[in-house]
Order: sequence, then C-alpha cells, then structure tokens
Amino acid sequence: MVRLSWFWQMAVQAPLRRMEAAGNLTRCRGGCIGVSSPGSHSTRSTQTKLYRSDLMILLSGAIFCAGHFVERRESMQTNNKMAVAPVGKLIWQMSIPPLISMFLQYSYNLIDSAFVARLSENALIAVSLAFPITTLMNAASIWIGVGVNVLIAGYLGQKKQDDANTTVTHGLLLAFGIGALLNLLALLIMKPYFRAFTNNEEIYQLSIAYMSVCSFMQIPNMVHIAIQKMIQATGNMVAPMCFQIAGVIVNFVFDPILIFGIGVFPDMGIRGAAVATVVGYSLSMILAFALLLGKKQKVQVKIKGFHLQKQMIRRIFAFGLPSFIMNALSSFIVTFVNLFLVAYSDTAIAFFGAYFKVQQLIVMTVNGLIQGCLPVMRFNYGAGNSERLHSAFRYGTALVTGMMILGTLAVILFPAQILGLFTASETMRSFGISAMRIMAASYLFCGLSTMISTYFQATEKVGSSMAIQLCRQMLFLAPALWCLDRLFHLNGIWLAFPVAETATLLVALVMMARHRRKNIS
Repeated sequence: MVRLSWFWQMAVQAPLRRMEAAGNLTRCRGGCIGVSSPGSHSTRSTQTKLYRSDLMILLSGAIFCAGHFVERRESMQTNNKMAVAPVGKLIWQMSIPPLISMFLQYSYNLIDSAFVARLSENALIAVSLAFPITTLMNAASIWIGVGVNVLIAGYLGQKKQDDANTTVTHGLLLAFGIGALLNLLALLIMKPYFRAFTNNEEIYQLSIAYMSVCSFMQIPNMVHIAIQKMIQATGNMVAPMCFQIAGVIVNFVFDPILIFGIGVFPDMGIRGAAVATVVGYSLSMILAFALLLGKKQKVQVKIKGFHLQKQMIRRIFAFGLPSFIMNALSSFIVTFVNLFLVAYSDTAIAFFGAYFKVQQLIVMTVNGLIQGCLPVMRFNYGAGNSERLHSAFRYGTALVTGMMILGTLAVILFPAQILGLFTASETMRSFGISAMRIMAASYLFCGLSTMISTYFQATEKVGSSMAIQLCRQMLFLAPALWCLDRLFHLNGIWLAFPVAETATLLVALVMMARHRRKNIS
C-alpha cells in the first residue's frame, strides 16, 4: 500500500501538476481534466518534450495502478473464495469433481463383476477373490498420486516452478517403475494366493485367467492416477475427470463385447473382462499424457538438467502414505473376511465380493464429498475463522448424513434387485438379502465417523484422524468378526460390520467432545 501511494504521487499527480502549470491541462468546475495543445511557438519545442514526457509518465502510472488494482482484485477473489463464499455452495463446488472421480474409480470392478456373473457363479467368485489384489494395486497408485499432488501444490504455492516440474518427472518415473514391479509381483503371488482360498479347480483356473491379464493394468493405472493428481494440484479439477470418464466408458462397452464375443470379437470369457479393464486404463493413461504435455498446463515434464533426488522421492512416499494405508486396509478387510467365509461356502465368498463392490461404490462416492469439505475446513482453520470452520463441518455432516441415508435405503429396499445385477443364484439370495440389510445399517455410522476424522485432519490432529480409521477397519472389526462368528455363525460375520462402525462412531464422538472441551477451556 505504501509503494502504491508513493507511485501515485510521483507518477500520476506530479505530472498532472506540471502539465496544468504549463497550460497543457485544464480542469472544469466538476474536477474533470482536459488536455490542451502546447503553448506559444517560442517555447513549443521544450514544452512538447515535457508534454510528451509527462504523458508517458502519466500513462505508465495509470497502467501500473490499473494492473496493481486488477492483480489485487484477482488475488482477493482467489483467496477470499474460501473465506467469504457461501459455505454450502463452496462445498458443492469443491466436492463434485472428487465425488465423480471416486464414483468412476470404483465402478471398474463393479462393472466387471456384473458382466462376469452372467458367465457363472464360479466366475464371480474368481473376480471376488482377485478383488483384494486389485484393490491393493489401486492403493499403491493412490499412494504415489497423492504424494505427488501434495508436493506439487506446495511448490506452486511457494512459486518454485522448477521444483514442481521436477516432481512431475519423479512422479512419472515412480509410477512406471513401481507399476512394473507390482505387475511382476502380482503374477508371482497369484497362484499361492488363490490356492489359499479355494480347492475348486474351476474357480482356481478362472482366477488365474482373470488376474494374469488384469495385473497388466497396473502401469497405466498408476500413470494415469499420478497425472490426474498432478493436474489437480494446479487447481484443474475438471479435466482429469474427462480421461477417467473415457476409460470407464470403454470398459463398459468392451466388457460384454469381449466376454461374450459380439460381432468380430472372439468369445474370451473371464479374460475378456480383464482385457476391457486394461484397455480402459490404457486409454485413460494416453489421454492423461496428452493433457499433461499440452502447452496450457501449469506444470511440465522436466527433462533438461533433471537428476534423481532421494529427498524428493522420500517426501512423495511420506506424503502419500496415509492415503495408501486407508485404501490398503480395504484390501486386508476383504481378505480377512474371506478367511472366515471360506469355512461356509464358495457362494458366501461370491456374495461378499459382489456386495463389497456395491458398498465401496456408495461409501467412496460419499468420501468424495468429504474430500471436498476438507480444503474448506483446512483453509478456515488456518485463517483462524472458527465460525466458518464449524459451519463447513456442520454443512458437510448434514450432506454426508443425507447421502448415507439414501445409500442405506437403496440397499435395504432393493437388495434383490442389486443381487440381480450379479445374476445371483437362489442359494445366494437365501442369505444375501438379509445380509445386505444387516450390513447396510453401518453406512450412516461410517459417514459420521469419517466426517469427524476429516475434521481432525483439517485441524492438524492427524493422530486422532488415523486412530478413527484404524478403529473402523482393524481394531474393532477384527475382534467383532471373531466373536460374532462363534456366536451367530454366518450371520455373525454380517453383524460385525454395524457393530464395528457403531463402536467407531462412539469413539469418534468422545474424541470430538474432548477436543471441544479443550478448545473452550
């Protein structure tokens, strides 16, 4: 402000006074300013030089002040969006892109399972057994993607463009390298892994046929998620959705074509589902590269002068680790539950695999909404605006509650129709309909505790946030499964989920109450 005031005095007001004294400027009664021609012929040359000089100074001053005003206005609009925009509208604007992104991300396995189930129940079991492996691979992709996203956003905020571009190159190299490693690892472990869960030779062979192709999704999956997070770090939330949508559409179209052999395409069975998945991810990767290499992007791939930096790689791993843990726990949950279900029947495994994909689609889509609340709460916490922080938390909690109630009602009211998507047998329906209604009772508790966990994350209580997530997916669920399985057998496994979620919510509420009391005191 001092600099602008000084420049206004020297570059605008001083030239105006000189021009007025020389007779080159006139003022009307209302204060308006007019410019007249230079004075007499004898002094015309000198005055013309001064006149032109003063006009140039005046013009530069006007340009500077206008530019300064526009710059400050744009800065205020950018910064104040989080500070002054209506909280409800802001949360929706921030939530729609990650919500859609989550929905698309978790639709791949659901689409595969729905089409594969039309082959046979054993084919559905095979895809269900492969789900923990593909989920773990996806968690690794999110690990690198989130780590790169956080690092790039920080560098751009610090005006360190070269470091941001260097991070892009590191992220791509890590995505290709780790993707290839996980591809190889999946091929190595799949035989002993599937043998541990089934003695049925047909299911085993179908599992191998599916995973031997699906493992090749990892490189395009890691690369396209990494690029998605890179572009999102620049503030572009819409463009990454486009190549995700393209991949899902290709997967949806080619699943039935390749599974059942429509037109000129051969009948590939369960392998066709895996091929469609790989093709979908590959298209997303190609489109993501085309977007990243475009000239309009705020980050670029750095090649000239690039060298590997161990510290940067460590920071990418560190920043993305919490996201990896949270996503990887879903893989361990399915594996752990399958260890209990294998004692009952293969149909129980097939049912849980189908149900869990529906549950993940609902829960993770709502989690996209929660991700939109996080930056709003985080900004206002950093700004010291506790009123807007709590307003965002309350509004987000209301939205999450509403969406979870809708998801719960959908599963409770239409379990038979949902199972119909997977061509469920009468045996599966006999226990699956009641099982879905029991487990759906946990959705609301899950949404509320996740919202509290996100509040702690936004207010720099990362330990409390992680504790809530670990309670849900490990500390409460594992003992609940063991105890209730012994007491109620198969129904006990389904009851373990609402029991664990209820206990997690109670812990989250106690932690929130303590946090509030501490802040008040």
